Amino acid sequence: MSQSNWQELEQKLFLRTFKRLPVTLVRGQGSRVWDDENRCYLDFVSGWAVNSLGHCHPVVVGALEEQARKLIHVSNQFYSVPQLELAQLLVENSCLDRVFFCNSGAEANEGAIKLARRYGQIHLQGAYEIITACDSFHGRTLFMTAATGQHRFQSLYEPLPAGFVNVPYNDVEAVQKATSSQTCGVLLEPIQGEGGVNIPDAGYLEEVRHWCEDKGILFILDEVQTGIGRTGTLFAYEQFGVKPDIMTLAKGLGSGVPIGAFLSREEFSVFSPGEHGTTFGGNPLVCAAAHAALQFIIENDIPGHAGEAGKYFVGKLEELKEEFDMINDVRGRGLLIALGLTREIADEIVKQCLVRGLLVNKLKPDALRFMPPLNVTFAEIDEAVDILRQVLALQLS
Repeated sequence: MSQSNWQELEQKLFLRTFKRLPVTLVRGQGSRVWDDENRCYLDFVSGWAVNSLGHCHPVVVGALEEQARKLIHVSNQFYSVPQLELAQLLVENSCLDRVFFCNSGAEANEGAIKLARRYGQIHLQGAYEIITACDSFHGRTLFMTAATGQHRFQSLYEPLPAGFVNVPYNDVEAVQKATSSQTCGVLLEPIQGEGGVNIPDAGYLEEVRHWCEDKGILFILDEVQTGIGRTGTLFAYEQFGVKPDIMTLAKGLGSGVPIGAFLSREEFSVFSPGEHGTTFGGNPLVCAAAHAALQFIIENDIPGHAGEAGKYFVGKLEELKEEFDMINDVRGRGLLIALGLTREIADEIVKQCLVRGLLVNKLKPDALRFMPPLNVTFAEIDEAVDILRQVLALQLS
């Protein structure tokens, strides 16, 4: 079937939930993908920060092949070795004590909020409200739509589930004013991804952490996008001098396989058997792949490489900023980077980059986002910047 026919089939069969680019991808290796007409693209989207080791990394493929021959799925009624190995690796390399595996970031955040509410019922006289930030993004379920501090995601789904208070990001006083006897926790992204790659001021997360301690409420970090090395450390919280009570993960954890997790400190692990569960979450296949990916990431200091590559990439983008007046901002940590534009031309830039073999993400009408694999090479960064330079030059003509 030709590319056009595949796209016509999508138009016929799918709910209209995705605005796809006109390309049908069929194969990937490392930082590159190929379409059904064998055209090659440099992938700086990485499945929205999912493919932490690029496409089809040998350690992930090998783990999937080996585990698929042994055991693909069992329910959580039974013990599973890959699940326990992955849990041990996460606990040993984080500040947290217990793990629950699920299938996505939205599910991880749902579970974290459910755990926080139960803690509020038991220890905070029934407190149930969670403070979240404006411009945040926590997932697409109805409950996480309510948690997400962006009205454009909320307006058509009202009335939303109650229990969330949105306050401005990077504003400690706003968190303090919003805290009441009904507050059981604060949920924040250490760096807002979907909201714009927004980096807080030094001390913001630390002050919120102290406030939560003073009030006896939970400090919850959504590291679905920032975790597993994306920002230059294994977890972004390490860069801000804080330790969460609960943390959520997904995206890069499986380097391509669908897995999410939330982790908790021992004293906040208040679930008892039967109060939370999942059918597919933490099955042997995904856990084997995630364990292999995470072990490789830790043993080979992939977060350190991501930090250095990110500095190099930002430097190259800063050079573009000097060349083109249409760029007004370069921001990011590690390999989560945004390029701010003075005009709403992101759609056109994405299309022109596609024509020249580069996949990038429109973050906003006036901003691009780059999320290449964490093991991207400096040469691949140069290649991407050269294509971007060509595309930006077109906007001047």
